[in-house]
Amino acid sequence: MTDGNEAIVVLVTAGSAESAEKIARALVEERLAACVNVIPGIRSIYRWQGRVADDAEWLLVAKTGRSRFAELEARVRALHSYEVPEVIMLPVVGGAADYLAWIAAETDAADPAAAGGSKPRSTPPARTRRRR
Repeated sequence: MTDGNEAIVVLVTAGSAESAEKIARALVEERLAACVNVIPGIRSIYRWQGRVADDAEWLLVAKTGRSRFAELEARVRALHSYEVPEVIMLPVVGGAADYLAWIAAETDAADPAAAGGSKPRSTPPARTRRRR
């Protein structure tokens, strides 16, 4: 991603599997993220409204470009059930060039495929690995 749209990872937590899936699917379908991993079974201990809370949550790890962050954050806020959802951006300081190019292609709002064009979408390199 050398066009000024550096790759980023965005962390989001959700309070249920259904909420996590809804958010993840929307982000990918709307090309706000190239991929979202949904990690079940995390436990969050945090302070909220003067009390310490201890909850089961699902962690979403979204891969996107920096230029899509504001839209991604707004979409997460619109879909999320939390009053203050976690939306944390982390820079990607390096990575496989073909994977970073795939993220850029899948999240490019100017891409004809995003506007209903017929340009074929690329397949992420990670999807070609063998399953155990």
